[in-house]
Amino acid sequence: MLSGRASLGVAAASGLLALSACGAGDGAPGRGKGAQGEGRPTQVGFVVVQPTAVAQVSELPGRTVAFQSSEVRPQVSGVIQRRFFTEGSIVRRGQPLYQIDPSLYRAAANQARAGVANAQAQFEAARVRADRYRPLAEIEAVSKQDYTDAVASQRQAAASIALSRAQLETASVNLRFTTVPAPITGRIGRSLFTVGALVSATQADPLATIQQLDPMFVDIQQSAADLLALRRALASGGVTPARATVRLKLEDGSDYGRTGTVEFAEVVVDPSTGAVTLRARFPNPDGLLLPGMFVRAAFSQAIQQNVFLVPQQAITRDPQGHATLFVVGADGKAQQRTVTTPRTQGAYWVVTAGLKAGDRIITQGLRDLKPGAAITAVPANTPQRIEPPSPEQMKKMQQEKGAAGAGKGG
Repeated sequence: MLSGRASLGVAAASGLLALSACGAGDGAPGRGKGAQGEGRPTQVGFVVVQPTAVAQVSELPGRTVAFQSSEVRPQVSGVIQRRFFTEGSIVRRGQPLYQIDPSLYRAAANQARAGVANAQAQFEAARVRADRYRPLAEIEAVSKQDYTDAVASQRQAAASIALSRAQLETASVNLRFTTVPAPITGRIGRSLFTVGALVSATQADPLATIQQLDPMFVDIQQSAADLLALRRALASGGVTPARATVRLKLEDGSDYGRTGTVEFAEVVVDPSTGAVTLRARFPNPDGLLLPGMFVRAAFSQAIQQNVFLVPQQAITRDPQGHATLFVVGADGKAQQRTVTTPRTQGAYWVVTAGLKAGDRIITQGLRDLKPGAAITAVPANTPQRIEPPSPEQMKKMQQEKGAAGAGKGG
């Protein structure tokens, strides 16, 4: 049974060992030199990596665009008599929106209708005359020229009927245009003209604008250089195409919650930005997306084969900027390797060169770890084992404590 002083000594030694072990580095189960004496191997945690397929996720800026947008314009000139909609409401295709004064156009339609009746009457008279001249011309009771003129008059009257009907149709169309309908279904904006305003078919400003907001387009900008690199990678066989499912981050940093798909990519490069526009389509039943919003679009354009995912804490950079990491060597020592890490994927670096299947990557106990150092490798996150001090260590600690007490007494 230990005395009270010896018990305190054990507790103090255990505390010192725990602090020393925690200082082994990076939250690892590593043991420093003080844990087991000078020259003891450092305990490190490792993960085993295997080649895998990783999606190449791109996050690019984008801007929302209405699925359909249509300007409401008058087809005839006149004074607006009525407005049939509420600004900001949903309107249906064909729904009346404005009523333009139809008086002049109704009168023109009536006039064209009377013209058709007049042409029909003239045609009937010319037909009867031509029918009457036919037998008379055969017995030479009238000259053949008179009969020919009668037939020509009949044909002219028939043409006049067709012309009058065309005029009536034009007048009817203009009369119908006095009621301005909605060209598409969507949400209508503010009315730029009020009741009593004079409008014309040639005016520059529309009466209002209708936009269909469900679904919604998102125009994504990708640099031509990145797109070219992707196409070369696809052509080389190193990656395979992926179905481009897109996720959105809104301006406040929140996730939109619904996914979309890439519809197409333009075949021209914008000379002012050097970018290519990709258009994605998103459902928007709640109306959360509005035209003109700036968003961030994340989507997978391809799947990269035979790459490694390495935890980010395992990768460091040398003075030249090269990515390096430590692996557990066959001789039980730490080996440093230079790897190729073109990008990150969540909490991992994507390593395309420098590793092979089954490599044990050191992720814990990296503090002050040197190439060729002796190590004790355990799987990452293995609980740390702290051994009690040996009798020799206890004796040495008691002697040091006694010497310290004597010094104070002197």
